[in-house]
Amino acid sequence: MAVKITPDYIDLLNKAVEREFSVSLQYFLQHAKMEKLVRRTIPENILLDKTTYDAVGKILKEIAIQEMKHAASIMERIYYLGGQATTKGGKPIVGDSISEFAKLGVTAEEEALVLYRQIIETAAKMGDWETRELFEKIYGEEEGHLFKFQEYTKFQDEKETPSQVPLPDWRKIYTDDYFALLNKAVAAEITGVIQYTNQHEKAAFLELRMKNTPLETVTGTNKADVVSKILKDVFMQEMEHLEKISERIYLLEGEATVKPDPLPVVGETAQDFLVFDHALESQAIQLYRQIIAEALKRGDTTTRRIFEDIVIQEEDHFWTFDDFVK
Repeated sequence: MAVKITPDYIDLLNKAVEREFSVSLQYFLQHAKMEKLVRRTIPENILLDKTTYDAVGKILKEIAIQEMKHAASIMERIYYLGGQATTKGGKPIVGDSISEFAKLGVTAEEEALVLYRQIIETAAKMGDWETRELFEKIYGEEEGHLFKFQEYTKFQDEKETPSQVPLPDWRKIYTDDYFALLNKAVAAEITGVIQYTNQHEKAAFLELRMKNTPLETVTGTNKADVVSKILKDVFMQEMEHLEKISERIYLLEGEATVKPDPLPVVGETAQDFLVFDHALESQAIQLYRQIIAEALKRGDTTTRRIFEDIVIQEEDHFWTFDDFVK
């Protein structure tokens, strides 16, 4: 490689990965929390087809997805430089109102711009033009996020309207221990999102895609390439699962966790990825069946159906990985 890469340089790039993971999750959970916020404010909002909450929620989801794409691009670059991309992320702060979301977003984006200017300057000094160009592009998009959040800091939050209706008996099933169980699912989905994204980018690493047999040369692909495509599809479904579960928790007046559990693991080869992911899906299936049983016991039909749909997809992921690890 023409550029001499140091451990300190990789650490600097990994700070960007950590930040992107953190803010992507922060914005995604803020998006999921919008349904809770709209129901806690003026009753007229419920009668509208579209409210400020819907509009801001849509923007937050769009920004969250873009931040995750940033993380993926940076991880891919780290692997091409011969480094190891992190699976760590800072602790997201979700907040409890649109104005608070905006202020937190402004802080996060300002911190990002400071870090990314440092990376751009360092990459230029090292002659790493590809990394500099990547972060210049990301920098421009982060500036756009900052300006958008600055607009929303002027938003006047509607005051909560205290409910005059006593809590009905059917809502008393949503206890702290039940939310703790549901949050195990949120934690598992966060793990999956981080683990699969990292592995997807590592599978794109040039050495993993070297063609080792005549068949691989002729077809232009190999096992790592196939696994990379599988992981991308699985990752997208895990993001949908995270959205559905966290939205349900917020709608029920709970709070979603921001911590992954178990901790993500990546591995060194495509076969490692499959083994680790096979085990992760198995754990998720067991947990989600437990949640389905508990929801059935409590009469929480909606949550039960959500997890019945999710577990079908998780089983599909399991069998896809199972085909490779036998």
